[in-house]
Amino acid sequence: MLKKFPDTILIILGILLAFIILTWIVPAGEFARTLIDGRTVIEPGTYARVEPSPQGVGAFFTAPIRGFVEAAQIIGFVFLVGGAFSIVTFTGAVDAGLQRIIHFSRRHPSYKRWILPLVITLFSLGGSTFGMSEETLVFVLITIPLALALGYDSIVGVAIAFVGAGLGFAGAFINPFTIGVAQGIAELPPASGMGYRLIVWAVITLVGIWYVMRYARKVELNKEASPVYEIDQTRDLSAFGSGEELPLNLPRKLVLFALLAALIVLVIGVSNWHWYIDEIAGLFIALGIASALIMRLSGDDAIQAFVNGAKDMMTAALVIGLARGLIVVAEDGKIIDTILNGIAGGTDGLPAYLNVQIMFFFQSFLNFFVPSGSGQAALTMPIMAPLSDLLGISRQTAVLAYQFGDGLSNMIIPTSGILMGILAIAKIPYNVWLKWMLPLFLLLSLVAMLLLIPPAVLFHW
Repeated sequence: MLKKFPDTILIILGILLAFIILTWIVPAGEFARTLIDGRTVIEPGTYARVEPSPQGVGAFFTAPIRGFVEAAQIIGFVFLVGGAFSIVTFTGAVDAGLQRIIHFSRRHPSYKRWILPLVITLFSLGGSTFGMSEETLVFVLITIPLALALGYDSIVGVAIAFVGAGLGFAGAFINPFTIGVAQGIAELPPASGMGYRLIVWAVITLVGIWYVMRYARKVELNKEASPVYEIDQTRDLSAFGSGEELPLNLPRKLVLFALLAALIVLVIGVSNWHWYIDEIAGLFIALGIASALIMRLSGDDAIQAFVNGAKDMMTAALVIGLARGLIVVAEDGKIIDTILNGIAGGTDGLPAYLNVQIMFFFQSFLNFFVPSGSGQAALTMPIMAPLSDLLGISRQTAVLAYQFGDGLSNMIIPTSGILMGILAIAKIPYNVWLKWMLPLFLLLSLVAMLLLIPPAVLFHW
């Protein structure tokens, strides 16, 4: 079955062709835009049809390279961090640390069941507070071998970091890249509505943890029940060491300490110093160099480990660049604003509890074309904020509908370069992930719809 399903890159190329066709079907249109506090936002009521800009066959061949240009920073990040982290794993410190965790869980089986909920909650806090997203490309290099060591599979390994951060991103209570931007555009006080947002975050996170734990227990009892069982059996774990029993000696302890320190600095840097990809990449390069020095690796060994790690990121980098090319076609074809205007205008005359659901579905749909939290906020909130006033829905609730639509769909849409990049790193086919993730996505969407009703109907949030 897995061999018959199209490769991830083939899927993206198919979607690219569909986007090109849409530029011939969907009328071209644009809103006027203005620059506010460094952000380009839409001016409500300014939508107008413009000269059609259908994309021809040439776009199919040029969009990929333009996507690479647009996503160059993230692609460079993937190569550099993959290479730097490979130096860390080459030291054997990660293997030695994972072996201690699995030995501890075997000696104290009652504690094992708390490992996944604890780590997922930490990632959820990261997504909720400082918008952890691209960083999960790094962390799956740790969580996949961790999940395998605990007797689970690579889907659990991806879910720990990616779904964990995604749960926090969707149920965020202070994320500056989504809530901060959306509330600013909606003219709401920064970090307002914190009380209900904390409840939302807790509910969304608990639902996600329950789903992952339920699946993890199933795999633990019967490993062949895993849809990636055959993949995991042939998985090349050389990047994580030889798999032999390794002593956790002083140098390896120092490497693990350096890794922990780097992660702490990462959280502080993103939260307080506005770090982004450049600084995070630099941090991991410094970590790789420090690890090589601690273990007294030769220059040749360190460089070879770096190159091997960068090679392992090749498919992920290709996927990220190609996925960004999809958005290039939609932007050039001028169809995004038309879709935005059409759906935003279909909410007149409906009760508040239905309108807020339409807002949620609309944001989820649009995220397929604009898989960027801050980008979607800048695109839609200038329309959704005044529209919510007309519909009798609080602007705070409109922000929550945007937040759900953006955050939840990011965990499933193939136009997300982060998702497709992570699946490429984990060697998990997209159809396998979709089949596993779809029930959780639908469950979380239902929960989100229920959480939208109280602020829309019961109290003016």
